[in-house]
Amino acid sequence: MATSTNPDVTLADAAAARGLGAMGAPKGLARWLWPSLFDIILVSLPLWFFGLADGGTGLLLSDGDTGWHIRTGEWILSNHSFVWHDLFSFSKPGGEWFAWEWLSDVLLALAHQAAGLRGVALGGIVLSALFCGILFRHMVWRGANIFIALPLSLMGFGAATVHLLARPHLFTMVAVAATAWMIQADLRRPGRWIWLLVPVTTLWTNLHGGWLALIAMLGLTAVGTAMEVLLGAAQWRTVKRYLLLAAACFAASFVNPYGWKLHLHTAKYLTSSWIKDVVSEFQSPVFRSENMAQYEILLLCGCAAVGLAMLRKEFAAPLVVLFWAHSSLQSARHIPIFVAVGAPLVAEQLQWLWKRWTEGAKKNSVAAILDGLSLEAAPGLKRVSLWPWVTLVLVAMQVIPMPWRSDFPSTRFPVEMVNRHKDLLAGSRILTEDQWGDYLIYRFYPKTKVFFDGRTDYYGEDLTKEYQRLLSAEHGYRQLLDKYRFDVVLARPNWALAAVLKESKEWRVVADDKKAILLARVQPLASVGKSN
Repeated sequence: MATSTNPDVTLADAAAARGLGAMGAPKGLARWLWPSLFDIILVSLPLWFFGLADGGTGLLLSDGDTGWHIRTGEWILSNHSFVWHDLFSFSKPGGEWFAWEWLSDVLLALAHQAAGLRGVALGGIVLSALFCGILFRHMVWRGANIFIALPLSLMGFGAATVHLLARPHLFTMVAVAATAWMIQADLRRPGRWIWLLVPVTTLWTNLHGGWLALIAMLGLTAVGTAMEVLLGAAQWRTVKRYLLLAAACFAASFVNPYGWKLHLHTAKYLTSSWIKDVVSEFQSPVFRSENMAQYEILLLCGCAAVGLAMLRKEFAAPLVVLFWAHSSLQSARHIPIFVAVGAPLVAEQLQWLWKRWTEGAKKNSVAAILDGLSLEAAPGLKRVSLWPWVTLVLVAMQVIPMPWRSDFPSTRFPVEMVNRHKDLLAGSRILTEDQWGDYLIYRFYPKTKVFFDGRTDYYGEDLTKEYQRLLSAEHGYRQLLDKYRFDVVLARPNWALAAVLKESKEWRVVADDKKAILLARVQPLASVGKSN
């Protein structure tokens, strides 16, 4: 068995014969042509999940918000202007609205123009693979071996699937994983390159509102380092460094089309209790699925790793992990962020325990054999060849088959109903749920505008309550139906509104396929402002 201290001669000779260096490390051109173990992990995990798992690439399109993000990006490209007013509603037409994630919208629109929803899904796969790859390499950089880094990566990717959707937040998942690694590398060996976080913040701000995660990580790193100073394990200049970096990054966030208004909007959005009540991804996770079981294991391991690190007077990374662990318990959308910062700390602490387990182990013991295998695998975990890029090209060219979709998944959206009755739906004043409203924007904008969609922050609390009263057929719903002059209702069969309208003489059932019910007024109201 080859190890780093006593390499096996046969393995070394065989490696040299193939143009490889010690321990199988490629040299020269072979370094780029010879696939590594990391290549296999980087390619196989997303291809398996999106190619073979139930739902396939449709999992990336399970959220209707993708639809209005695409159409927003197309509007920006067509008009060569940023968005300042509402584009999609007849309930609040022309109101002040900003496309906060305008750059992501443009990228989604470009992908859609290039290859339809296949291009959008492919972009989601690439970002998901980057998230997984950066997470894995961060753990290896912290010293974790294959038997630690691989299971943690699998669990981390599984837990993050709760939010693997083709939406702008994928950029935040990748950015958090990358910047968390950059901060830890700078703590270990400070350098000027860490100031690249300043322009990164500007780019991140225009991609997604998750840029605040970086400010939080830098601030917590400064606080944790200050605690280490008090224990004699750090210096005050390090604290000042991260406070200054946090301030510079925050200042860089003002470089966006909307200036300080973005920050005001973000503050209101994050502190609005009613949004947390109505938006499911802002609510606490429900531990009833496989991915939530993986998250739970990582959460428990993360808390244990924090304890071990603090015993060694380390507080910077543990404080960041504790903050995002708490945040992920309050809001399911923070689970991928917790994975990005928590899994590497868990890996580091597990490697410390591994070292204590294998030190002094007998040559033929399980511990020694596994440790030897991990050392043999180590070089293949620290490099990447051309093969992931080749695989990406082959997938894009459809040489490697994937279950691409030309429409949103029919398991989540009334695709068949919309296709059969598009003449009725196009141009009507439709009442439907926000997710289906997003889908109608994708299918029919600009001909059709919607009552309500996924932009809850734009519609506000009062209109959101009216929307909820309508769907629940609560007191006053008839007056609201007339107030907004609805022509058509596209409802789920279990809605209270669907039940009462089916019995009403003012409405008729156009179609009912057990997944959705389409109802239309028997006597349409006056068509004032019908489609605008």
